Amino acid sequence: MADVGTARALRKTLHERGMRMTPQRQLVLDAVRELEHATPEQICARVQETAPTVNITTIYRTLDLLDRLGLVRHTHLGHGAPSYSVDEHQHVHLVCHVCGSVREIPCELLDPLVGTLRERDGFELDASHLALSGTCRDCLKQEQESE
Repeated sequence: MADVGTARALRKTLHERGMRMTPQRQLVLDAVRELEHATPEQICARVQETAPTVNITTIYRTLDLLDRLGLVRHTHLGHGAPSYSVDEHQHVHLVCHVCGSVREIPCELLDPLVGTLRERDGFELDASHLALSGTCRDCLKQEQESE
């Protein structure tokens, strides 16, 4: 189900840039919202439930446009296709390189690092667009038990 505020924001942003709202653009944005984190292929499958003729190329082009407009953002959670989410859905992803699980943590947990990088290096980290790779609690536990 489309969020009325987001639909209005998309229509207004597109209009300001001389573009128009299309059903495909709305369907892609709705799919990203509903799926929360999804690859272009997953988004395509969701969109095709309603509009079977929409192809993966249209999905990629629309995601690129929505990303440039700041309405969605992408994160690389490892190898393969990026994962898309709505812009206000901000957190850091912890990706287990053993089992592939993805866990979310608040961006604020990285505030000390953000401050250090700003002070020491003059670098402003966007922690809302970040995936950290490591080993999850369950996999660490299994490793310890097998030793």
